[in-house]
Amino acid sequence: MKWTITLPYTHTTINSRFVKRQTTSREICKGVYGKNLIHTNRKIVSVRGRPGETNKVRASQQNDSETWSENGEKHGENQTVSKKRKSKPTVVSIMNGGQHGYTLINDNHDLEFDEVKNRIDSIAKNGIEKCEISTNMDNVLSIILGGGQGTRLYPLTEKRAKPAVPLGANYRLIDIPVSNCINSDINKIYCLTQFNSASLNRHISRAYNCMGSYYKSGFVEVLAAQQSQDNKTWFQGTADAVRQYQWLFNDSGCDEYLILSGDHLYRMDYKRLIMHHRRTCADITVSAIPVDGNRAKSFGLMKIDINGRVIDFAEKPKGEELLRMAVYDEPEPYIASMGVYVFSAKIMKDLLTIYCEDKMDFGGEIIPHATSMGMHVQSYIHDDYWEDIGTIKSFYNANLQCNEDDSPFSFYDVDAPIYTSLRFLPPTKMLGSHVLKSTIGDGCYIHKSKIKNSVIGLRSSISENCIIEDTLLLGADYYENEEECRLKDDCFMPIGVGQGTTIRNAIVDKNARIGQRCYITNSKNVEEDLSNEKHGWVIKDYIVIIFKDATIPDGTII
Repeated sequence: MKWTITLPYTHTTINSRFVKRQTTSREICKGVYGKNLIHTNRKIVSVRGRPGETNKVRASQQNDSETWSENGEKHGENQTVSKKRKSKPTVVSIMNGGQHGYTLINDNHDLEFDEVKNRIDSIAKNGIEKCEISTNMDNVLSIILGGGQGTRLYPLTEKRAKPAVPLGANYRLIDIPVSNCINSDINKIYCLTQFNSASLNRHISRAYNCMGSYYKSGFVEVLAAQQSQDNKTWFQGTADAVRQYQWLFNDSGCDEYLILSGDHLYRMDYKRLIMHHRRTCADITVSAIPVDGNRAKSFGLMKIDINGRVIDFAEKPKGEELLRMAVYDEPEPYIASMGVYVFSAKIMKDLLTIYCEDKMDFGGEIIPHATSMGMHVQSYIHDDYWEDIGTIKSFYNANLQCNEDDSPFSFYDVDAPIYTSLRFLPPTKMLGSHVLKSTIGDGCYIHKSKIKNSVIGLRSSISENCIIEDTLLLGADYYENEEECRLKDDCFMPIGVGQGTTIRNAIVDKNARIGQRCYITNSKNVEEDLSNEKHGWVIKDYIVIIFKDATIPDGTII
């Protein structure tokens, strides 16, 4: 017995001949914009399909044949159903017109034909919008990639991992993706690290150790690179890092993996991204932003079709290849990957262990290969601010932009706050100081000084008659006065900025000791100078960077 029903307004976008997974009807009802699915408590198994079919739901069973039709009252569309004798297992198919489609097959004969007929009959009469996509995030596992050595952010990454770099006076970069997860009701979070992870481990343990109390099974945990009997190497790339911990992720029992980067500045509701992934029944969903030609050269670019399906990838293209990747008209014709991915759990496992077992990177290898295999890779356009904090210049600019009245990123969002460690610091004290367009962190002491367009981090101490302009002071990990300094053998001055010092266009890392009457301004306008590391400072992108724990003697001119 075979019958067919044409459903209007469906947007199924999957070609899953490589997909074969166990699923329940409840999970099936999550997808395809919540419209063209059948409610049943019986188990439906396997997802397969082929493109080029019309939108239809099909069921087959040995039985007699008949033909009938019904008008879809809700949508005003004609629904046609035909039945024909067949000797096959019960099959329920949902195929999309145009380029993509898939088939849901009941190999166990659990789905009775009459039940299927009644369900589809109800859909035809009452409309298909009654099927809703699950908004439950309990089965989503977030995996934050801590990044590599962070050479482009050196010397800020000399003693810390990239996600542990301070941000916005009170925060660290890792707080951005973790807070986005919490605000999106995703509370199972792993952070994979390899380089200089001590400060990151300390911050996460202090900031998010309450997750298990506030959320039933929530956690934020650091997973450090490790050797095992099966693998004697460290992480070789983003995909390899996930591959080496695949056994742990499998034990979580989650249906979807959210892959994030720990060095990006943005605010995103991941729930909308996950819902988009479910609606489109994608194997992989890639979050992307439109960019202009100048920025496009630095990113992996995607070419998408009219349904948002990714059909081509190019990693940092140039010349003719760049022009070929244009999707929109000017001024932002290109679609750049944000490094934010959603993988269906089974797809992730198959890609990392079967199809791409020798590939190490998600953006440059795994996703392009999945696309070429014919897997359904879907795009999700993020229409808000996003910045890759990968270089000294981008880090510097992103921090100073937060001082603007119309800042593209604001920490002042009641509905989506940025969380961080509770430090219980006193309020900032400013005595006789003039502060203009600046951000001041907790527990600072500023005495008779001028601060303009700067970010002053936690516990910063600025003495009399100082000028701080266009500068990031990352603060200190602890307080120190002159008396405490004298008790240390190698301490010549306390942490902070000494009297009469001028600092412009600079980044001063944590716990730095800046002497009196120093002039740190890159007075010679040098683009790059890496020859003074032993003296505790370098210049990159015209910005003077003072090392963490460095001591700059009195009267120094840079």
